Amino acid sequence: MSDVENTSSSLPADGEAAAPVRKRPKPGERRVQILQALATMLEQPGAERITTAALAAKLDVSEAALYRHFASKAQMFEGLIEFIEQTVFSLVNQIAEREAGAADAEAGARQASKIVAMLMQFAEKNPGMTRVMVGDALVFENERLQQRMNQFFDKIESALKQCLRGGSPAGSATPSVDAQVGASVLTAFVVGRLQRFARSGFRRLPSEHLEASLAQML
Repeated sequence: MSDVENTSSSLPADGEAAAPVRKRPKPGERRVQILQALATMLEQPGAERITTAALAAKLDVSEAALYRHFASKAQMFEGLIEFIEQTVFSLVNQIAEREAGAADAEAGARQASKIVAMLMQFAEKNPGMTRVMVGDALVFENERLQQRMNQFFDKIESALKQCLRGGSPAGSATPSVDAQVGASVLTAFVVGRLQRFARSGFRRLPSEHLEASLAQML
């Protein structure tokens, strides 16, 4: 959609071809298109800092059109982070629900493995989002965006602690030291694999030798 649309209702003169009518996006549709375009641009290996001018050019709109949907570029990145959070933690909850009822150490390790594998699969399917997750895309952006991604991985670590607490003493509300250390190691492993994926130009897949790696750690 162009920044300024022609609202004239006059008919074309005889013999003139009618100008093609550009459909107006539905409410919220343009917002989604902007986020999809931003994520696609982040998928380009070695992509430099993305400007609103470049993003507007990709969508064939003006920068003013972008700012009708987002108050700032930081808000656009927040939209991507919200997508990451909602998708990942929804899947974490699904894994927890499927494994509900099994509280032994083996079941906890299995659940933690599934969460790690899910994060690797999410990254491979969404390489642009991976650059946001590891902070590469946020280097020159508002500091609060990086803080929010740090909180994301803190929540992942907490979820892994809960998985691994099967080895804690019966009735204990606090994960054992082993569970805390295990969750910390797994989280560092995830972050490291995602960083390698992003910084290799998406050539080194996070899931490389994943099963053997998890067997070593768990």
